[in-house]
This record gives sequence, C-alpha cells and structure tokens, in this order.
Amino acid sequence: MTDAALAASLARLDGQLFIDGSFRPGVGIRLPVENPATGETIGRIAAAAPQEIDDTVAAARRGFRLWSRELPRTRANALHRLGDLIAADADGMARIMTAEQGKPVNEARGEILKLAEACHFYAEEATRVHGEIVPNDQPGFQSLVVREAIGVVAAITPWNYPAELVGWKLCASLAAGCAIIIKPAEITPFTALAIADKCAQAGIPAGVVNVLTGKGSQVGQALVEHSGVDKIAFTGSSAVGLHIQQTCPQVKRMTLQLGGNCPMIVTASADIAAAVKGAARRSFRNCGQICIAINRIYVARPIYEEFLAALGKAADALTVGNGLTDPAADLGAMASAEPLAKTRDHLADALARGARLIAGGAAPQGEGYVGGHFFRPTVVADCTHEMLVMTEETFGPLVGVAPFDTLEQAIERANDTPYGLASYVYARDLTEIQVLSQGLDYGNVAINNVDAGIMNAPYGGRKQSGVGYEHGREGLLEYFNFKHVRLHHGVGN
Repeated sequence: MTDAALAASLARLDGQLFIDGSFRPGVGIRLPVENPATGETIGRIAAAAPQEIDDTVAAARRGFRLWSRELPRTRANALHRLGDLIAADADGMARIMTAEQGKPVNEARGEILKLAEACHFYAEEATRVHGEIVPNDQPGFQSLVVREAIGVVAAITPWNYPAELVGWKLCASLAAGCAIIIKPAEITPFTALAIADKCAQAGIPAGVVNVLTGKGSQVGQALVEHSGVDKIAFTGSSAVGLHIQQTCPQVKRMTLQLGGNCPMIVTASADIAAAVKGAARRSFRNCGQICIAINRIYVARPIYEEFLAALGKAADALTVGNGLTDPAADLGAMASAEPLAKTRDHLADALARGARLIAGGAAPQGEGYVGGHFFRPTVVADCTHEMLVMTEETFGPLVGVAPFDTLEQAIERANDTPYGLASYVYARDLTEIQVLSQGLDYGNVAINNVDAGIMNAPYGGRKQSGVGYEHGREGLLEYFNFKHVRLHHGVGN
C-alpha cells in the first residue's frame, strides 16, 4: 500500500461507525488520532452518542437472533472467508495499524496474519461444539446438556494489539453464534473499522458485527451498563477491569484479561545464549507494550554478570525507527505519551534507588525521532522489590534484573505480585524445571521459550490478571451458556 493509498483508506474510515452491517458517519464529537512516530493527526473518530449506542445494541440483538440459528458449518464458512480476506490484505491493514499504533509494518503484518489464523481456528471449532448425555439416578429419564450462544457481546479492546485482541473475541463470538459490538481503544480505532469492513465483505449478516468508537469511560462504560448486552469481553488494565466488575448494574458474563507483571527465571543450568535471545525478544517486542512482556528477570548468581553483559549487548543491537518508513525495525514508536512517561518514571525510580544502567536509558537521537514517542530498549541491574520496575507493570521497553541464590528464593520473588498472567523459565536441569513449573503461580508458564500463548491452548491469568480464558476450545466455551434438558421418556420405568 502506497502512502496515497494509506491516506485514502484512513479518510474512508474517518468519523465512521459500523452499525447494522454498514458504515455511517457518527453524530458525536470528533477525537483526533495521531501517528505516534510523528505526532501528526492521521484522522478523527466519532464519539458514539447514546442513541447510536442504543441503535447498535438493538441491531446486535436482531443479528444475534438470526446468527445463532445458523448451522455451525455456515458460521464456519463465513469465518474462513473472513480469514482469507484479511490475509489477502495483510499489507494494507498492517500499514493502517502502524500509522495509528507505531509498531513496525513487518510486525504489524504478522499480527494481521495471526488474526487470520484465529478466524480459521475458530471456524473449525464452530463445528465441534458438542453436548453431553448425563446419566440419571432414576429410570425413564434422560438428561441432555447443550450449549447455546450467550447473546450480544461487548468487546472492549486495547491499543497494544489492535487486531489480534479484537480477533480473539470476534472469532470466538462468531463461531459460537453470538453478535458482537467492538469498542476499540480511542487511539487505535481504524484497525477495528478495517476489520469490520472485511466482515461485511465476507457476507457476515447485518448486526452480527458492529464497531463503536469513542472513549472507554463513556462508550465502553455505556456498553457495560446496557441491559441489552449479555457479556463483556475486556482486555486492559486491572484497575479498569475491577471498575467494570464493580459498576456493572446487571449480572453478566465477563471475560477479563488484565495486567501482568511477568517474571523470567534463568537458572545456572540454562543455555545463556538462548535465555538472552528470549529475554530480548519478550522484554522489548512491541516496545514492551504487551501484557505478557517480561518485566523482571531473576538470574542465578554464578551466571549473573555474564547474562547481564549479553543482554545489554542484545538490547543495544536492536534498531528503533518509524514503523512506516523503516518496516523492518525491531522497535517502532510507543503508542502514546502515557506509556512513555511511565517508562521514564520507572527508570528514574530504579536509578534513584541504586539500580545500575546496563543499556538504553534514553530516547534515540536524530531528526527522525523528533516529535515521536521513541525510547531505546533499556536494561537495569541490581534491582530490588523496592523499585517500581520490579513491582509494577511498566508496559514499556524497560526490564529490571536481579540475582538469586536458591530456587526457593527465585520462586518467592517471582510470585511476589498481585498478578498471575505469564512467567518464563530458562533451565536445562529437569529437577529445576519441575520445581519451577509447579511453584510459579501463573496461568501460563513458558520453559525455554517466550511464547506463553498459542492459539490452540487456553490463555488466561490468575489473581488480579483476570478471569476467564481466550484461545483454544476453552476460549470458545466462554461464549456459551449451558442448558440442562431433562426428559422423562418413560422407557424402563
């Protein structure tokens, strides 16, 4: 996609809502969307008004009644078409994402292709939703347990992965027979609107997929409180997730994928080169703006300095650039001024409390970085749990490192957090692997790799990292109600 084509695509989505199968100009106030690499305004979104929200919920309820009655194979075929359309336009959709989110085009393209993968995965799962026959304790009875789509889903999604985190909710909803209203983050709305356009092209019926834009505190909250919404699927901060729980005026199903403060443990038996490669990737990919990013690393003391030197070298070797003009850069711009400011605050706190700067620590220099939200990947050592970098989720390209002496000490420090989303281990000793995998209180534990989530396995957190699951068959079941049908047929009485 050329610059002119990108501008045309953004202009076509500017100020639009997607309601009942078509785009319409929003009537609400316009909010600017900026390119985080340059600070330039690339378009505007319409803040959905109360009547538009009501109209969307009504359209979704109509769409649900029809879509839930479709044959599973019909829904599966629609999802396959959607996946094919998205993959065919991966380059164009990636450039839209980069323009509003900042990640390099090559990385954005990979995310778009993962969205297509989710479409195809849940297309297959749609045809494998089975019930059960439950034995009764009396003759002449039969109990059937069937699964029925919940209804209308409000998906409130964040800015860090504006395609993939929409896709997990969208694809599971469509496979189950639900209708969905997507409320994307206000700083990355155009990716979600582009996805809605593909849904229309795929022939998904009117009302089944909708997109409302605006601020989460207004539009998102209105969906949380709306009596016509049956389920909330939210990905975002733990504070906002708790607010959603506390302010929902009706009993609703919820899937809340919340924050993380993810540790990595590197034992003395580890392959140090592999551990460094994994740490650099998972600490700094997407500028650390990912809930499963490595925030803190605990390294066995005998290999501590060797690991630090290698990680610092790896961090310094990563390239930072404008994601549109330098599509192969390792890091692009951070998505906005807010996560950049938090990264700077956490770094300043660590250094003030005695941490040692190993790599990074500042924005890259040069004319191409002026006006953008850039920061070099940063490593600090000799960290303690008195430092914010070790106790709060930074959500930026900053990682803290500390030594440990025993596995018990490493586990205790790794679990010393209210969060429980993902953790990472590098070790080659099988006893160490077993002790750590059992001892880490996290929903996802990756050993000798840093891919804590894959599409066909359940993904979810513990403690303040959320409730419910995405990915896998378990992610699909989050969009069903169970119904027990107890039949008296009289045979065998």
